[in-house]
Amino acid sequence: MLQNLARGFAVLLAALSVAHAQTPTPLKVAFVYVSPIGDAGWTYQHDLGRKAMEAALGDKVQTTVVESVAEGPDSERVMRDLAAQGHTLIFATSFGYLEPALRVAADFPAVKLEHAGGYKTAANLRTYNARYYEARYLAGLLAGKTSKSGVAGYVAGFPVPEVIQGINAFTLGMREANPRGQVKVLWLNTWFDPLREREAALALVHQGADVLTNHSGSPAVAQAAEEQGVKLVAYQSDMRRHAPHAQLTAITHQWGGYYTEVARSMIAGTWTPKPVWGGMKDGLVALAPFGADVPKEAAALVEARRRAIVEGRFKPFSGRLVDSEGRVRLDKGAMGDQEIARMNWFVQGVVGSLPKQ
Repeated sequence: MLQNLARGFAVLLAALSVAHAQTPTPLKVAFVYVSPIGDAGWTYQHDLGRKAMEAALGDKVQTTVVESVAEGPDSERVMRDLAAQGHTLIFATSFGYLEPALRVAADFPAVKLEHAGGYKTAANLRTYNARYYEARYLAGLLAGKTSKSGVAGYVAGFPVPEVIQGINAFTLGMREANPRGQVKVLWLNTWFDPLREREAALALVHQGADVLTNHSGSPAVAQAAEEQGVKLVAYQSDMRRHAPHAQLTAITHQWGGYYTEVARSMIAGTWTPKPVWGGMKDGLVALAPFGADVPKEAAALVEARRRAIVEGRFKPFSGRLVDSEGRVRLDKGAMGDQEIARMNWFVQGVVGSLPKQ
């Protein structure tokens, strides 16, 4: 009898060993965030994407999050630690992480890194970005249709091309609706600082802006718009919880589908370093539902233009484009991706200066 029990136990152990061997090791994925996750904003949207990836792939992935990581040396230290801990896919989700990520990629060739918004790649580092400027054009069009003062305020982080693209596209959209419209810009020189974001928003309201938008990481601009009784086109997240009366719509970032596909490509062994720059047609950027007080004709105009962008019939940087100094940057046709990616000038209608980059 004891021999039978021993044989049975041995068979059970063998079966468990086979089952364990057949269970694939989960892909260890890390996300590095420049600010707290919070309940809205840039980092929050990336974390929603991470959660969507987990929901789609289940036990095929195991994720780690490190939030509030400063750009520069601290981010390099964090990414090195994550690579040393066995993470084979790291998402570096802030512009200033690029050079640190490149150094980590060079020292950990078996690790794949994905950098949000960058302009350099390596054999194991890919950049990914969204054409936020497509939705920014629509936001400006809506702002121009609803602003009574003809002045919009734009709270901006750093003067990198992605931000400049957004300011210019917003201005072009606003001036389509109101040829005399102005977009006043204040720079923060930070991505996340709720107090400074709020102060900049209040300053713009005092300068006549009755519509606010931003390229910064907290809900502070949305909250200021609600308090001041001006309108808002929110950015990154739907900010209705923070600005239920002020928000006209929001430009929202949608990363779940992308993060899921990247993880699947890693598991399948098909990942490549080819840069990704998707737009509204790819589902990376969307508009939140319009506020109840948005005029029907304005909503219809924005929706028609949105469809034209998605279908490739309209491009925001097209036609005659003149910069803020009167120089013709484009006479006709549409601007190419390389020119858009290097954008370092303002269109007519922007009130503000570009600090040295």
